[in-house]
Amino acid sequence: MKLLRWGAAGQEKPGILGSDGQRRDLSMLLSDIGPAQLSPRTLAALALLDVDRLPLVPLDQRHGTPFGGTGKIVCVGLNYADHAAEAGLALPPEPVLFLKPSSAICGPFDEVIIPRGSRKTDWEVELGVVIGSTVRDVSEAQALAHVAGYTIVNDISEREFQLERSGQWDKGKGCDTFAPIGPWLVTGDEIADPQDLSLWLEVNGQRVQNSSTRQLAFGIAALVSYISRFMTLQPGDVISTGTPPGVGLGQKPEPWFLKAGDRMSLGIQGLGVQEQRCVAPGDPQMPHV
Repeated sequence: MKLLRWGAAGQEKPGILGSDGQRRDLSMLLSDIGPAQLSPRTLAALALLDVDRLPLVPLDQRHGTPFGGTGKIVCVGLNYADHAAEAGLALPPEPVLFLKPSSAICGPFDEVIIPRGSRKTDWEVELGVVIGSTVRDVSEAQALAHVAGYTIVNDISEREFQLERSGQWDKGKGCDTFAPIGPWLVTGDEIADPQDLSLWLEVNGQRVQNSSTRQLAFGIAALVSYISRFMTLQPGDVISTGTPPGVGLGQKPEPWFLKAGDRMSLGIQGLGVQEQRCVAPGDPQMPHV
């Protein structure tokens, strides 16, 4: 299944993608898609629906995040060897973890705000792993049983805030609109191998990232297991698994970064496509999710 949410920011309704690729309305059956609806039991019940008999979502309706109620986004740094190399860093012996706040989340087609004072706002296409049931200290063998599905995350980063302003990475990772998620939550039964998916990102039509999750240094089950040793993962939490090479910081002959008016387009095989326009601070209203 491909689950989604639609409607004005803060007023999203649940939906599902039909076999014809059109959005269908689930609001007569569910109040929302959030932690309570991501359980294996609820997903199994939804899988029995005759989706194409559901009402169509009007075409003019905003495409929101595919699920709400995310408590935390756990991000994995330097999880592609070639990305670590372009950053001039060694591949770590264990996963590098940091948290991205839920206040950074926005829809997959919402505008991205370039923060006040930013000079180095950057892009990062990443596979997102969505947790469906509470998990703590789980083995690798059992880890994927706690995954509801997969989505796209654009782990937008302000490199000066992240690397040059003292402290940890969070300052450069947590700005409003720095975590577009979606367009869909694709359940695991539709993804034969999450570690064999092509992923890409373009800025103003120029392809700058083009890789595959085959290049992940630490795989999906290993990450769920590892992270659950240090914190409880709860339904609706997202693991953003790292980005391949081609970020602005690594561009040659010199780095280049996002500015107001730039457009990003990014996608992952089987998980859809996102598009965002960058705007200056104060241009849009912050989209609540």
